[in-house]
Amino acid sequence: MIALLIGSALALVLSLLGTPLFIKLLVKRGYGQFIRDDGPTAHHTKRGTPTMGGVVIVATVVLSYFATHMGMWLINGGAHAGPTASGGVLLLLMAGMGLVGFLDDFIKISKQRSLGLRAWAKIVLQGIVGILFAVLALSFPDSLGRTPASLNISFTRDIPWLDLAFGGTVLGTILFIIWSNIIVTAATNGVNLTDGLDGLAAGASVMVCGAYMLMGIWQFNQSCGSVKVPGEACYEVRDPLDLALLAGALVGALIGFLWWNTSPAKIFMGDTGSLAIGGAIAGFAILSRSELLLVVMAGLFVIISLSVIIQVVFFKLSGGKRVFKMAPLQHHFELKGWAEVTVVVRFWIIAGLCVAAALGIFYAEWVLGS
Repeated sequence: MIALLIGSALALVLSLLGTPLFIKLLVKRGYGQFIRDDGPTAHHTKRGTPTMGGVVIVATVVLSYFATHMGMWLINGGAHAGPTASGGVLLLLMAGMGLVGFLDDFIKISKQRSLGLRAWAKIVLQGIVGILFAVLALSFPDSLGRTPASLNISFTRDIPWLDLAFGGTVLGTILFIIWSNIIVTAATNGVNLTDGLDGLAAGASVMVCGAYMLMGIWQFNQSCGSVKVPGEACYEVRDPLDLALLAGALVGALIGFLWWNTSPAKIFMGDTGSLAIGGAIAGFAILSRSELLLVVMAGLFVIISLSVIIQVVFFKLSGGKRVFKMAPLQHHFELKGWAEVTVVVRFWIIAGLCVAAALGIFYAEWVLGS
């Protein structure tokens, strides 16, 4: 638990102090945000604002994670287990998606256009990262035979009758890779679409990652194999406390970044940040064995993603008519006259309610299963 506090605090300080230094570097190099001409007119004043702030978020989480483990190793005189397999594969997913986003951002900035990576290139790169994560997540069994991920689809824990290995381990692995990539794609796109207003995605992500931190602590205390937790109510999660450490570090990094990203934003996270955060959130859902609960936990991201899907489908079916003034949904309310800060705060409230509902479901399931 001490490691969790150290990691979260260290990430907060590094992000809070590192972000303005990164802003100066970006300004010096002229790496400013390109604003779409067809977006809300109020956003045109944001043109040139430094972007790619996700670099700070990813770097802060990685540094805090390994520095915390090193610190605990020194404090305990070498009697510290160190980084875990779950932590490693989650960092790979987050950093890998962040790298794809960085390439996308860099092309946009250098070419001064709204299009970065070609759609096919982005899909291929994300697919490579997602497949690598899925394969590694099914490796590295611990002493109890638990791997970071499972071939069972999960809600608040693995669902026995939703076993992807029903046709054999090879088929199960293939199905898991597909299932895992669906979750990763949905989460990364959800955060990416939400990142349109100052502080909106960062603030909502703080709540979601904070919830996964609490879930990791709870799962550690109720872990299967523990002498104090007998029965079916325990959790078969390989490294819950290390996942809680990463979630806490990401919360700290996001809060530090949000200090500079809140309206009027001094820096944007860009696709570097949104894809990395989305990847991390997907990783938390998969590795904590709470995949289907993500629909509730990330409810705001789901709503915003659905608004884009509805808009596109209705536009095509109706021959050019629209349901919303503009999609994603946050821009619809901007065009209706809501102030940007009003939209952000009200959407934060929705995000908080979704997270609270997910935590309520998570705890209620444990109570009923005890």
